[in-house]
Amino acid sequence: MNVHHGIDNLTPLPHAVVTSGTFDGVHRGHQKILTRLTEVAHNNGGQSVVLTYWPHPRTVVSNDSQNLRLLSTLDEKIELLTQAGVDHLVVIPFTRSFSQLTSEEFIQRILTEKIGTKKLVIGYDHRFGRDREGGFDYIQAHQAEYGFSVEEIPRQDIEAVGVSSSKIRNALAEGNVRAANLFLGRAYNLTGTVVKGQQLGRTIGFPTANLQVDDPIKLVPANGVYAVDIQHNGQRLGVPTLVGMTNIGFRPTVAGENQTVETYIFDFDNDIYGEHLTLRFREFIRPEQKFSGLPALVEQLKNDEETARSLLS
Repeated sequence: MNVHHGIDNLTPLPHAVVTSGTFDGVHRGHQKILTRLTEVAHNNGGQSVVLTYWPHPRTVVSNDSQNLRLLSTLDEKIELLTQAGVDHLVVIPFTRSFSQLTSEEFIQRILTEKIGTKKLVIGYDHRFGRDREGGFDYIQAHQAEYGFSVEEIPRQDIEAVGVSSSKIRNALAEGNVRAANLFLGRAYNLTGTVVKGQQLGRTIGFPTANLQVDDPIKLVPANGVYAVDIQHNGQRLGVPTLVGMTNIGFRPTVAGENQTVETYIFDFDNDIYGEHLTLRFREFIRPEQKFSGLPALVEQLKNDEETARSLLS
């Protein structure tokens, strides 16, 4: 996939079949649109093009942007769209001035002049332009003068999968990774750098990798213990080779003060400080809890390991 950062150096693409959106998480609803996009492009000898925006528009125009947590970083989105078979990704910097473009300006400057759009494929509720003024009906009424056609994915096709980015965020906020993974069509993942913690785990037989999440706006699932599989050494969304259990929380038994993401990797004792680790959340095991002391904590960790190994097998 060709990735274009910004539109300044873009030239019209041959028979461009285009869709537009934030595509946070690239979930099963998005995949419906992408499948149709690549199908239309292939059938017409054209090239599939996804327009997306970074940073997320809500971080620029919304009053509650400080509370927004994303399902995918830009790098993760690029990889997921590559896997979906998209030919071109155009990442448009989303600024306040860009948010003020009218639908007419967006169509003329971006879709027509920069991309050379021949067909636009959008979801049934997709809106664009200042105050979300543009949509399917507007383009359909003017498609002859714009020189491209538009196709809308029917409401029933999108709603058949019953998924939205908000639903996935809510599921993860409740620790319901099983529902989130069903909506996503894959395991939810979290990537970061392994940093040194207090190293208490080593003293009780459960050495952990302490993960510093790469992007502070990436959504971290609810506090608790999870069964995970793990990728490291730069493998982002490939086949995992390791499994383990992850604790997210404040470690109340040992008077922890800050939220941590700590993973006990089964049957593994390599030094991976400074390396990137990607956790793929498979199952929720239990919520975080405070124990009477370290012996009770160790006993519970043994039970958690047994549960996690069983779930992951």
